[in-house]
This record gives sequence, structure tokens and C-alpha cells, in this order.
Amino acid sequence: MRCIFFWTVIFVFIALKGFAQPYQIGHTQQTFIDVARADRNIAAEIYYPSITTGENVPIAGGQFPVLIFGHGFVMVWSAYDIVWEALVPEGYIMAFPNTETSFSPSHIDFAKDIAFLAGALKAEGEDATSLFYESVAGTSAVMGHSMGGGSAFLSLQYDSTITALATLAPANTNPSAILAATDISIPAIIFSGSNDCVTPPPAHQIPMYDSLVSDCKSFVSITGGSHCQFASYNFLCSVGEGTCSPDPDISPVEQQTITFNMLLPWLNFYLKNDCEAGPQFQGLITAGNGITSEQNCTLTCTGTKKINESDASFLKSVPNPFYDETVLESKGIVSDATLTAFNTMGQMVKQVKHVSGKEIKFNRDDLPAGIYYLRLTQNRRMYGTVKLVCID
Repeated sequence: MRCIFFWTVIFVFIALKGFAQPYQIGHTQQTFIDVARADRNIAAEIYYPSITTGENVPIAGGQFPVLIFGHGFVMVWSAYDIVWEALVPEGYIMAFPNTETSFSPSHIDFAKDIAFLAGALKAEGEDATSLFYESVAGTSAVMGHSMGGGSAFLSLQYDSTITALATLAPANTNPSAILAATDISIPAIIFSGSNDCVTPPPAHQIPMYDSLVSDCKSFVSITGGSHCQFASYNFLCSVGEGTCSPDPDISPVEQQTITFNMLLPWLNFYLKNDCEAGPQFQGLITAGNGITSEQNCTLTCTGTKKINESDASFLKSVPNPFYDETVLESKGIVSDATLTAFNTMGQMVKQVKHVSGKEIKFNRDDLPAGIYYLRLTQNRRMYGTVKLVCID
């Protein structure tokens, strides 16, 4: 058996359709019970990749990352059909908690619902009686719009295994999502509309972004975009937006196209280990068409690195090529880190925890011939990713 490592830094911008998967959209309704909160019922609408469209149809083959999406104030999941229609066909399972829909919602309960669903969907993947058995990947993201976006910030304190945070016009909550951001170190992206008069960016999204302690965070302001146009038309959201100014300067379709063109490669990079998606996202940031942005990092095929970091080879393998074992060498001392191997579908196939030192051994063991990606992380910080080709 022989394994060859290749460093790949591919700065090629690929059209969005290049990521498309041939999935239809399946739908199911499920109520989960949180026994830790007096048997709280958490009703959820779940959309997932399938071969045929329909209710409770079989899920497509493969393993898919989980996205939990929180709705806005007095809004329901059905206002976000544009979200699941954009993301589920690309190979994501999306769950929408149908809780806290009243005029007096509990933001903290909603946050706990979001976090609980992230864990519950992963558990479904291990339940032989579940529709999602063996179909749930190990990566996940919490998402949301407005109140749901702020609650997604709050949710991260209740589940340390969540991979990433992605929000649309998040609103500051009670307790404060801005304060919660000071403890969030996972990759994060915030979308905002420059004409948002419901949750004005200077009072909501910008302080959230500034407070994040993520090694890699991005802020995208859509020029002329509004608050409600991150969702499909919703009467109550429109009523609220009609009481303030300025009005949007772009159409809902324009705003949503920009959002999903950027969101999809960002998710693919972090949740599917899609190396090429990083440069695609960076190309859109650099082009700046219809947006202004801020970042503290760049997404590259060798991992996420701070802009002012000049060393492009933090991680390498020796020997190269190798047979059954190689040694990963890092520029710095790694402590209590995790080495994870993914296949080309973004499915985790092997994980070695609690690795330390500047030299880390990796054994192929039973991995079949094929292409893999190895990612080294510590406390949610990504040190680097290397491409592995295993041949017999």
C-alpha cells in the first residue's frame, strides 16, 4: 500500500453550478423531547437530500452535514423556503425548530432548542430505526435570521461540537448575542443588509462581528439590502419593515442571489472539507460585486490563515510519498489536537484525538485506495489540511 501527500493551493474560481449535486428535496416533521428541560417538545421541520421529492421519502446515499436554522421574530420556518431550496440540493440536512413563534419568545429557550436539534440530528444518524441512519456527517452549523440569528449565537454555549456559525441579519437578543460572541471561536460569517432598518448593522451585526474571537470570521454587507429580503415574503416582517427607513435599493432576488452564491462555498469549505470552495469564496469577496466586507483571515486550500501570516506551509508530511505511515510536521508545537481524515464527499472516515508535538504519526490502517483530506485542528482552530492519495 502506498500513500502520497500533495499540497494543493488552487486559486481557481469555480462557478456555483460546479458544486451542484443531483439531489431532490425530501421533507419530514419530527418532534424531539429534551428531557433535561422537563420533557420540552421541540417540533422541527426537516428537509434533506433525496432521490425523489416528497414526504418521508428515503434519504439519498452518502453522509450530509447538518444545518439548524432559527426563524425570525413572529416568523415561521415556511418563510425560509428560499434557504432550504438553495442548500439542501447541494447535500445538506436542514432542520427548522418550530418553537418560540409568539409575540413574547424566550431567546434563551430558542437557543437551547437550536443546540439540542444539532445534537439530536447527529443522534438520528446513529439510530438504526431513523430515516437518517448512517446519513449524518460529523460536521454541523447553526444558522438563523434576525432573532434566530441572535439565538444561534447564544446556542453555541450549549453544544461545543458545532462546527460553524452562519447568520442572516442577526438581531441582538436577551441575553445579549453580542456578549455571547466574546466566547465564540469557531468559524463564523455574518450577512447584513446596508439598508436594514429593523436591525441596523451598527447596533446589531457589526458589534457581533467585532466581538467574535474566531480565528476566521467574515462580515458581508449587501449594498442596498434589507432585513426582510433574507427571507421569502412574510406579512409581519414586512409590516415591521414598513415602519422604518431606508427602503431596500435592490430586489429580493438580487439580495438572495448574492447571499447564497457566497454562503454555499463558505459552508462547503468548513462542513465538507471542500478545498476549492475557499478560493471561490475569496474570489467573491475580492470582486466585491454588490457587497462590502471585512475578514480577519483568508480561506485557502491549505487551511484558514490570518491575512498577516506569511508562512504558507504550516503543516507538511514526511516522507512523501509513504507506504503505511507518514509523519505530519508542523511549524509550531501542537498540543491535544485532533487529526481528522475526510473522503472526497466530506465524510469523516478516521479521527485521531489527543495528538501532540511537532511531529504526529498517521497510519493508513484500513483506509481503501482513494483520495482523502487530513485536517489538523486544536480547540476549533484549523492548522492546515493536506490532500492524501492512497494507492494499492
